[in-house]
Amino acid sequence: MPDADRRVGVEIEFLGLSACAATIALVRHYGGVAEVEDPHAWRIQGTPLGDIAVEMDLRHVHPRRRGNLMVKPGARTAALLGWLLSPVVPRELIVAPIAVNRLPEIDRAVSILHAAGARGCGVVLLDSLGLHFNIEVPAADAATVASCLKAFLILEPRLRREIAQGSLRRSLVFPPPYPEAYRRRVLDPAYWPAMEELISDYLVANPSRKRGLDLLPLFAHLDEGRVRAVLPREKITPRPVFHYRLPQACPGAPDWRVMPDWERWLAVEALAADQAELLAQSGIARA
Repeated sequence: MPDADRRVGVEIEFLGLSACAATIALVRHYGGVAEVEDPHAWRIQGTPLGDIAVEMDLRHVHPRRRGNLMVKPGARTAALLGWLLSPVVPRELIVAPIAVNRLPEIDRAVSILHAAGARGCGVVLLDSLGLHFNIEVPAADAATVASCLKAFLILEPRLRREIAQGSLRRSLVFPPPYPEAYRRRVLDPAYWPAMEELISDYLVANPSRKRGLDLLPLFAHLDEGRVRAVLPREKITPRPVFHYRLPQACPGAPDWRVMPDWERWLAVEALAADQAELLAQSGIARA
């Protein structure tokens, strides 16, 4: 898939503003039609950035999304729970997939939220404010996915250092790394499995969304039954994307931008595309 044709969705977490206040600020700048799903989830259609959502990142406060949750509060309880948890549970700006070359435009939306009162940088309590990229896969075959996974495993230690910027507190709230035994298995030069084996191996070692490169949305898109058999209650939206969730958002910093983290991801793709270098670095990283 040519880069010009690829799209990427973006999710940015923030504190300080309610979903409603953030929606009002964005509509004032972009226009569009705002629709409310519940007090903590809003949609804006028809903006220059495409469709935008702003919502609290907690399913329990969204009555229409209770699904297979064990605890299912009613509408009034969900609304109250959202207000009580708003100081600590982030809201999330969700931009529908846009062309890769339009990513710098996301910074304007963040600036609007910052001016309206969005805050936070990296760490919140024992978690972090996420900057997540949902990157359309160049191809959904086993070799392409395995190459990107290998490249990410090789570069992940460097990515973590660069994103932490010397902060121990920021480094402590990163998604957990892949288990060492799984890492060594994937970096074996002979590990080029068929998709069924690739998915099965991943689910055995990583029954969790909390990985810097979360492959569960992609694998659910390819074989949802296999994924749901292992993770029946997990919040997973099947889609043909790499869910890159290692970066941390800093909406409270006026000079923060999304592009440095996107460029770090491009380094992963560049290594994945260079099979000779990928093989050489796999051996070094596995040693």
